Amino acid sequence: MRILVTNDDGIDSVGLHVLARAMVPFGDVVIAAPDSEYSGASMAFGALHLMRPEIHQVQVEGVPEAWSVSGAPALCVMFSKLGAFGPPFDLVVAGINPGANVGRSVYHSGTIGAAITARNGGVHGIAVSQDVNFGSIEGQAWDQMILNQKWESAGEVAAAVVAEHIANPPTAPIALNVNVPNLPVAEMLGWRRTTPAQLPIRAMSAVGLEPKIGHEGAFTLKMSWGEANSLPIDSDAGAVTAGYVSLTWLSRITPVDPEPGHDFSTALDAFFG
Repeated sequence: MRILVTNDDGIDSVGLHVLARAMVPFGDVVIAAPDSEYSGASMAFGALHLMRPEIHQVQVEGVPEAWSVSGAPALCVMFSKLGAFGPPFDLVVAGINPGANVGRSVYHSGTIGAAITARNGGVHGIAVSQDVNFGSIEGQAWDQMILNQKWESAGEVAAAVVAEHIANPPTAPIALNVNVPNLPVAEMLGWRRTTPAQLPIRAMSAVGLEPKIGHEGAFTLKMSWGEANSLPIDSDAGAVTAGYVSLTWLSRITPVDPEPGHDFSTALDAFFG
């Protein structure tokens, strides 16, 4: 079993190191993670012709092989698929992200983007995120929110999920989104299979402009955050805030039928005569 571990918070993230060490008992573990912060990057590769990505070997305690990549987590996964880090991988595990990736954050998370990119390349992908103090904000977390982060709890949960995955591997590649409460394992209420919530745990409510002193016509953005949303227990956000581990299997993008009369047929038929 070869396991690639990545994240969107950068190679120096404590959560990344805890996750990688939790994966070591399961096989040959290699870290390949961005050299800097790429939160919110989703499945982006970036403009490769401008970036000219570089890969540097680094040392991470307890992990035999680790690389930093000057690019997004999805790019790390793509490079692994193309052989940059040795033989093919059987599993990609991304995280541990500080801040739950739930609700609409699923669309934007670089942690989840790595898991989906793995699935798109025919490899199982598991994303692991953990709630933070004061409630996660669109999958993000500021330094003051993670002072009491229970990283090892999320590592233990990730190990349990991966152990079950290895014992009973799915026949087709999956993208699994795991969200863990910021609690000791003994205080968690269990786990739930969930669906993505329609709202995040806490959303951005407004953005204002503040003049940048000494720079005429330039402004900084001041973000304001709303109160925590009340969410159903069968949703990913509702489960993790209630103290449950949330497991959500994410689908591929599939087509849907347009509303009757809204399929653009009138305009396109007229356009093509």
